[in-house]
Amino acid sequence: MLRADPAFSGLRDKIIAIAGLLEEISNVPMVARELELILEVQTEDFWRDIVATTLETVRRRLRALIKLIEIKRRPIVYTDFEDEIGPTAEIAIRGVNVGTDMDRFRAKARHFLKDNANRLAVLKLRRNEPLTPTDLDELERIFVAAGVELAQLDAIRAEGGLGLFVRSLVGLDREAAKKVFADFLAARKPSADQIEFVNVVVDHLTDRGVMEPRLLYESPFIDINPLGVEGVFGQQGAAEVISIIDGVNRRAAA
Repeated sequence: MLRADPAFSGLRDKIIAIAGLLEEISNVPMVARELELILEVQTEDFWRDIVATTLETVRRRLRALIKLIEIKRRPIVYTDFEDEIGPTAEIAIRGVNVGTDMDRFRAKARHFLKDNANRLAVLKLRRNEPLTPTDLDELERIFVAAGVELAQLDAIRAEGGLGLFVRSLVGLDREAAKKVFADFLAARKPSADQIEFVNVVVDHLTDRGVMEPRLLYESPFIDINPLGVEGVFGQQGAAEVISIIDGVNRRAAA
């Protein structure tokens, strides 16, 4: 930046990407302590009129956290054939907004939602309370006031709606997440593995607000039992857990 080097913009994008990776492991206490800075680094406002001293502060506060990021590299695939161009046709690609960096948009949305955390619609999403049409209108007004374009709002609606999108950013209140499993656990004498499994689900919902049931068959759940939710609760219990999670998701989508 001091040299006005054109490489600055590329390096800035790398820092934003690193901040995004750190945000994904915000359950780690070391990362959680710097979460406010990590979220701020991902916003456009942070980089506007940035100065070298601010960048140095970021470097010092985040450098010890980089080692916590699990780096995954895709293998290089080499091909040895001649390309042939066939007939062309226009296709519609769902879920991709042309000219939109979704990671940056999510960071921006998370930032202005933080300023609106006490709005009734946002509080309802955090508490797992059903939304009304009035609540959805309120969410839309929040986005419009923040300068979100109508095309972006339409894309969010097409992918599940504003409620799900906002819940995925603000998360679910921990007590609300525990409450949805209260009857399920009370109906049985849960083992240590079952309690741990539910706690991991609660952690996920607290952090991300919504959950895809397929994740119950992936790590960290298969670290508790190789068969995932069915290995811990059996087939019927697994169906109940999935039904509870679906209910949580539907309340945000309604």
